[in-house]
Amino acid sequence: MIDLFAAMEKVKGLALAVGKMQSSNLGKKDLAMSTKSTAIDLVTEIDKKSELMIIEFIKQNYPSHSILAEESGLANNETEYLWIVDPLDGTTNFSQGLPIFAVSIALQYKNETVMGVVYAPVIDQLFTAIKGQGAFLNGKRLQVSSKTELTNSVLATGFPYDIRENPINNLAYFNRLLLSTRAIRRMGAAAYDLACVAAGFFDGFWEMKLSLWDVAAAVLMVEEAGGKIVYFRQDRGISLVAGNEAICKTILGEINQVDNS
Repeated sequence: MIDLFAAMEKVKGLALAVGKMQSSNLGKKDLAMSTKSTAIDLVTEIDKKSELMIIEFIKQNYPSHSILAEESGLANNETEYLWIVDPLDGTTNFSQGLPIFAVSIALQYKNETVMGVVYAPVIDQLFTAIKGQGAFLNGKRLQVSSKTELTNSVLATGFPYDIRENPINNLAYFNRLLLSTRAIRRMGAAAYDLACVAAGFFDGFWEMKLSLWDVAAAVLMVEEAGGKIVYFRQDRGISLVAGNEAICKTILGEINQVDNS
């Protein structure tokens, strides 16, 4: 295996550089953008520029490795190493000038995530994790929340891009959990949400129809911060619950009540 600590230092520098470029373009009114799968699924020129910066870095430093990137798909699937890239998690926020968005980069070895970086540039939060070595925010070790009751917990969630077309769209789960918790936040960036679970800023998180680039890096962070990830549907992409074991169990109980009603 490659030296993960050396790779981490390089990727941290990359994430900072990409984030600086993104921040410098935040709020521009003439950004080129288009839609992808639905009318609300955006991609901007900054998504593409960010992805190009990351891909060029990987090709220069790890030319034999495979890459799975949100905008350009899979390149070379014949190696044991796979880089998983969400160049701009929170594109809608970015397009509106909102400062909650992140760069997410993960590395898998033999189908197991071994390294992850999530960087929110405007608020300068750099989340990192190496398999078996813990998770960190700006160098400080992370631990998931210890809360066990939904009534005093703050959760995060999001909604799939096909919310208008598919009735399995999280609205029923949201309505039930909203009445059981202290609050629910909808930040619009799943990788950042999960990183915040690792940090204990959120006590738990659930969402449906995510993609691997949304979650690969931050799932490792939750696990390395002592948390748990549970996958709860097979029919809506990657659908998961995150938090400590007790909170995951309780959220799943509420979800099951909806599904069985």
